[in-house]
Amino acid sequence: MKTVKDFKDYQILDMSNGEKLERWGNITLLRPDPEIIWPTKSNPSIWNKIDAHYIRSNEGGGHWEIKNRNLPDAFQVSYKDLVFNLKLMGFKHTGLFPEQAYNWNLIRDTINNSKRHVKVLNLFAYTGAASIAALSCDAEVVHVDSSRGMIEWAKENVKSNHLEDKNIRFLVDDVRKFIKREIRRGNKYDIILMDPPSFGRGAKKEVWSIEKDLFELVNDATELLSDDPLLFLINSYSTGLSMTVLENILKLTVNKKEEGIISSDELGIEMQNSSLVLPCGAYARWEKKNS
Repeated sequence: MKTVKDFKDYQILDMSNGEKLERWGNITLLRPDPEIIWPTKSNPSIWNKIDAHYIRSNEGGGHWEIKNRNLPDAFQVSYKDLVFNLKLMGFKHTGLFPEQAYNWNLIRDTINNSKRHVKVLNLFAYTGAASIAALSCDAEVVHVDSSRGMIEWAKENVKSNHLEDKNIRFLVDDVRKFIKREIRRGNKYDIILMDPPSFGRGAKKEVWSIEKDLFELVNDATELLSDDPLLFLINSYSTGLSMTVLENILKLTVNKKEEGIISSDELGIEMQNSSLVLPCGAYARWEKKNS
């Protein structure tokens, strides 16, 4: 499992009974997590010191219960030199997945080590953390998401990192349709990133199912790779898909275009002062072979 140990603005403080107690900067949140099936609390005394608690509903969904009346509507955290704007969203989210710092580092290292101009396509790009990581290394980025709200949030993150003068295009679009248009236009990318949901709807209510649609999506996206591609990364939070399935897809698609190195692993976050690690999804990636 891959973890990041230097995310100073984020920590899991404790985990128990389907919930994680976590610190975001100076804000403490309590959020549900289905992977936490044990009842033991490592530090019971800190569980009543929270700013907000997301409570699931028996009917589905849930709501935030604000404990601190002075809790701001929005706040920021930093990772290394990157800054992210966060807020409490419906369905427990904050707008950032800290375990992805591992992939942000990979993206930046890949771009910097290439020593050339790099074009990056970020699909299902959410609030833009991976886009910002690439942009901070002077890559040219195309950022695609079906949610206009997420696009606007990503733009805010770009501004907070003072990267407005960098080369990034934001597109509200259905990823599958966008890829097919890019194929017709003949556009190519050195790095392709994707973080597909298990299920979703596009900008015009197009239905997405990862089990039914992922292979065709990756197969189509392979046609967008440049003649000298660097990286193709699939990130997944879908419990029904193993890392091996993601690797197999890359072997049947990207690796047939150009033979490279394929690997996969889980991503996780270590709990502070503990040997416990919270699993947070998985990735599979194709990388260019070193010459």
